[in-house]
Amino acid sequence: MKFVDEFRDPRLARALLERIRERARRPVRLMEFCGGHTHAILRFGIRQALPPTVEMLSGPGCPVCVTAAADLDRAIALADVPGVILASFGDMIRVPGSRESLQQAKARGADVRVVYSPLDAVRLAEQNPSRPVIFLGVGFETTAPGVAASILDARTRNVRNYYVLGLHKLTPPATRAILDSGEVNLSGVLGPGHVTTVIGTDAWGFLPREYGVPIAVAGFEPLDILRGIAMLVEQIAAGEARVDNAYSRSVLPEGNRAALDVMNRVFEVADAEWRGLGVIPASGLRIRAEFAAHDAAGVFPVDATPSREPPGCRCGDVLRGVLAPPSCPLFRKVCTPENPVGPCMVSAEGACAAYYQYGGAADEA
Repeated sequence: MKFVDEFRDPRLARALLERIRERARRPVRLMEFCGGHTHAILRFGIRQALPPTVEMLSGPGCPVCVTAAADLDRAIALADVPGVILASFGDMIRVPGSRESLQQAKARGADVRVVYSPLDAVRLAEQNPSRPVIFLGVGFETTAPGVAASILDARTRNVRNYYVLGLHKLTPPATRAILDSGEVNLSGVLGPGHVTTVIGTDAWGFLPREYGVPIAVAGFEPLDILRGIAMLVEQIAAGEARVDNAYSRSVLPEGNRAALDVMNRVFEVADAEWRGLGVIPASGLRIRAEFAAHDAAGVFPVDATPSREPPGCRCGDVLRGVLAPPSCPLFRKVCTPENPVGPCMVSAEGACAAYYQYGGAADEA
């Protein structure tokens, strides 16, 4: 038996679905914050198996998707600085900016390279000591500690030509912004498993305390997700709101202290712009002044040209949970993985990509 088999047991899945059906007697609207949950929910047919009283909405939990067009344009401008090597994770380079993508910039001569970790970018800088290497630091609390560690590693190894364009974002402020907007009336939140492994369940206490909204943190296997949904509908049926943990094999109340210490050593909280949500106070991370020598934004100032969203793209609405991908007029007709109009169709965690790959014809009716 593989390790994952015990989290995909059909008999246990059917039991959890029955538990959900028994408790969800009235309509509930749940948001899965994480794009990884969206993909798993569609891939394993969970959405179709849930009773009609349980509605699942996709949230803003795709780090590539929420990167603002202006920030992507800035990354492309940095790739055009003479001598610069711009290093990025793979799914970021196909995201359309205002005028082009990093992939298109690479095609016309910019030195854009795909790496699998920020430490690979540090090694790239060591191998090219005469050239600046800029790593595109995109992600949530999940990846921020690794990027912070890469800056500490570069300092330890005296790699002075390694820089980071820090675009990291924090998930709880985005959840708060969605609730404050009043655009979607949420009954509960399926909390992001990987993020919460770092920040801990205590970080979500504001949801039941301030908004009366229950949350259940879940992993990414079918039984993890079904158990999280069952916890939510049980809380809602009982008129309760608290933080439940359906991912206890990975998540602790206090999170991962070592990862948080590294992240907070290098970064400090700052305002950040989110695609579809605008500027959210205290929702991002910027490099502390102590590490300014590795801060690409300060070392390589580039002209900020006016940015724009792709014409007709509704990614912003998808990220706020007010539009399901199949309801977008461009979905599958103009916007496809081969010809993506917006980031939600590009990213491995994008909601549009998930619906395109796993959604059925009924979703588009």
